[in-house]
Formats: sequence, structure tokens, C-alpha cells
Amino acid sequence: MPNVVILGSTGSIGTQTLDVLRHLPDFRVYGLSAGSNYQLLRKQIGEQKPAMACISNSEHAAALGREFSLPVYSDSAGLEAMVTDPKTDLVVVAVVGAVGLKPTLAALAAGKRVALANKETLVAGGHLVMEYRDQIIPIDSEHSALWNLFSGRSREDIAKIILTASGGPLRSYLGSFDHVTIEEALAHPRWNMGGKISIDSATLMNKGLEVIEAHWLFDFPYSQIDVVIHPESIVHSLVQLKDGTLLAHMGTADMRLPIQYALTYPDILPSPVDPLDLGAMGSLSFEAVDHGRFPSLKLAYGAGQAGGEKPIALNAANEEAVGAFLAGRLKFSQIPRIVESVTETFQGKSLPTLEQILAIDQEARRRSRALMG
Repeated sequence: MPNVVILGSTGSIGTQTLDVLRHLPDFRVYGLSAGSNYQLLRKQIGEQKPAMACISNSEHAAALGREFSLPVYSDSAGLEAMVTDPKTDLVVVAVVGAVGLKPTLAALAAGKRVALANKETLVAGGHLVMEYRDQIIPIDSEHSALWNLFSGRSREDIAKIILTASGGPLRSYLGSFDHVTIEEALAHPRWNMGGKISIDSATLMNKGLEVIEAHWLFDFPYSQIDVVIHPESIVHSLVQLKDGTLLAHMGTADMRLPIQYALTYPDILPSPVDPLDLGAMGSLSFEAVDHGRFPSLKLAYGAGQAGGEKPIALNAANEEAVGAFLAGRLKFSQIPRIVESVTETFQGKSLPTLEQILAIDQEARRRSRALMG
């Protein structure tokens, strides 16, 4: 019975992971962590009965520890203790943001298998994380699809990989992006995601981060990674072979499918998700990205190709800008402008250490906040 620790158990991926685990009786929920959602974490602890938990508020941690008679941590050291516990077998990294990097590296260094749903970890520290390549399996639907498509196939046969993007809620938006409201930017047409990821989807930065993620996961140069808009979100990724033919991975737009695959890999088990009904599905459409309206994707390509400090700065500035937009302090159209202004002040090429990554992240956040006033 594998023991599973879920980092970010109260978020979108975390709650869906728990839903999948309800259908996998051979797995045990060994640890749960949350940022600030005390009531939901309390409910999850009562239902799952983990051996330990973590929440950022120390008073909430103490209250949960008393109520359930288990260790409940409230700091990064406690989080690392959970993922490195000798009885932990599998760590699901479902937190959002660069905060996922340290516990991910701690889990990998301790020999744990990691199901990774945190894009920012690879964007900021891909060269460190991929030292443990054999312990990682991705949860993102696009990268899970590529993982499937690559199975048993020679890398030499592949000309390029193609990530699909829904286009987000603003694909057909006719007005000025200066006037996009928070509600409009959050209204994703296909996926149920948290606030930060939903805004990243609206700007297409989410796809940009996935491009950098794909570069590290599959060791492909950026010139061989493409993005195409696919509003139906049925084809999750494609592989173009050297003869020009395409292999497509198709499935219902439900994150529980890639989550289960990451948990049970290499086994494929029956899923709680209904399979595609091809007869009822209708047509599938594809279109090129409009880089003029959605500059964030090109910014991510540029930062990824430059390497060094730039992807770290890109990610940190984006997190700060998205947070400011969600707080009503920044226009939607200003998000990529802030990201570009901050990223261009950092250097490329070098491979920073973990300590340097954390310092660059903090400095990029400081510069972002200074720009936003």
C-alpha cells in the first residue's frame, strides 16, 4: 500500500487527487498540506486520517493537532519532514508557484517518487530537478499526454512536440484587454482551476510555462516545441514524426485522468472519468496563436531559451503581477508588460544553485512590486 503525501491538498489538483484516490483502495493518504484553507483541510483530515499534516497558520496547525492527535506542521521545515519521511512513497506536488521547488527537491533527494503538477518548479529549477529524472512523472495533461505518446518510441523518430492550448476565456474577446475584469479572466471555458492558473491560462503564460516544462521533462530544444490553439481541449498534445505524420493523445477534459496515470504509472487502471463518445463529440478545431494579443507565450520562449536567471525572474514577476491583478491593483493588459520589464533586467546562461534561485526569485518579486507601486 503506497503512502501518498499531497502538497496543496485543498487546491484544484489536490482535491481531484483525493477524488482519484477514493477509487484506488491500494493507496493510503499519508500526509496532507494546505496553504490557508483551514476548514477544508480539517474536513480532509477527518475523512482521510493521515499520519501528519501541514498548514501555514501556526494557530490552525496547533488546533488541528489537538483535535486529531497527529503532528501538524506550519513551516517549510515541517513540509520537508513530511516529504522525506521514511514511510512516504509518493509525493504529489500540487502547490502553485515557486514555493514548490524546495519540497520537491527534498523529496527527490530522499529517493521519493514525485507526481509533479507544479510548473513553476521546473521553470525556476529545471536543471536541479531533472537530476532525478527517473523519479518524476508529470501530472499536467499536456505532459502526461506526451509521456504516453513517447512510450516505446525512439526519440530519433520525433521531429517536434506540439502542446495544445484551449485559448482560455479571452480567445474570442473583442474588447480592449485594458478592460478585462477579474471575473472574465477567471471564466475558463473548459477546465476548473485555481485563480492563479486560470489567469495564466487567460494570458497564455500557462502555456509558456508548460513549454519550459516540456523542454526539461523531455530534453527537447525550444525550436522543436510548438503550441497550437485547440478550443475543445480534447487533444492534449501531439507528436510529429520525421515523416510528417502526427500522433495525437485524446481524452475527456478531466484532470483526474492524468492524475491517476501519475499515481499508478506504469499501470493503467479503470478510471472514474467517462470515456470520450466520438459520435457525440462533434468537430475538433485548431488555430495558430495570436502572439500580438497574447505576448506572454513569446516572453516564456525567450526566457527559456536564454536560461540562467531569466526563467526564474519571469515566473516570479508573473506571480506578482497575477496576484496584483486578482487584488484589483493591476489591469489585465499590464501583466505581460510587468513580466517583460522585470525579466529583461536579469541575466541568462548561468545555472544557479538552489540558494541563488531563491535569491533571484525574491529580487524579481521586489522589482515587480516596485514597478507596480
